[in-house]
Amino acid sequence: MNGQASEAERILDQANEAFEAEDYERAVDLARKAGKRARKDGEPALQADCAALEAAALNQLGESAAALARAEEALRLDASCAGAHFERGFALYELTRFAEAREAIDAGLREVEPSSDDAWGHYLLGLVAERLGETGVAKRAFARARRLAPDEYPEPVRLAQGAFDAAVEDALAKLPPAVRDYLANVPITVEDLPSEEELRASDPPLSPSIVGLFRGAPYGAKGAGDPWSHFPSSIVLYQRNLERFARDREELVEEIDITLLHEVGHFLGLDEEELAARGLD
Repeated sequence: MNGQASEAERILDQANEAFEAEDYERAVDLARKAGKRARKDGEPALQADCAALEAAALNQLGESAAALARAEEALRLDASCAGAHFERGFALYELTRFAEAREAIDAGLREVEPSSDDAWGHYLLGLVAERLGETGVAKRAFARARRLAPDEYPEPVRLAQGAFDAAVEDALAKLPPAVRDYLANVPITVEDLPSEEELRASDPPLSPSIVGLFRGAPYGAKGAGDPWSHFPSSIVLYQRNLERFARDREELVEEIDITLLHEVGHFLGLDEEELAARGLD
């Protein structure tokens, strides 16, 4: 090719730019287009890179099953593609298949060159090890991800239990009095992380990284088709997940406010689209 990028490479560059700009739907479309061109040109390694990027974008869109399929296609084309191993691991993590996710992430880390260590891979390892109860592994993996990419994976904000509970009480006090009246008999609790039972009560499973959950049927509705409808109405916030996504105490308090509002919205019968329209997604 005389040192010039192929058409597939140029399209893949555009897909990467879309991914970096968080335009994941465009990234999927461009990665798919680049993959078709790479297949036509007989470039399986490049085709694998396209499928891996498509998997990454699908993961960000919450389409874990589709992401898993694309990551596995990438690995069929190139078993040494570390990114495909990581995206396969992330999809499996989102699908609550934690032991399989650990194997996929370990495989990806084995493919990473020592000179170009991968922060994303170590962060994923931390998430999965945490779910598997491997506390020491998780702590070391998160620390390594922070050293490699401190801006992407900062030290989580930590609040003592009493301070976190107080922040939740403050968030509740900010709600309109009429809404608080509806919540009079709705317990609002704080837990570290969602249980596997909670995650797998839905099909597909809920993400292990959820920051809150409304259990039960919405106010005034029976909710017979809801897997939580037989539970008394309650709201739970997941402290460790909330702390993980905040860069400072102010941002954590803001996330607590938003999460409580989001789950109260579910209690009042709003769906995800209606919540998004109100800026509560």
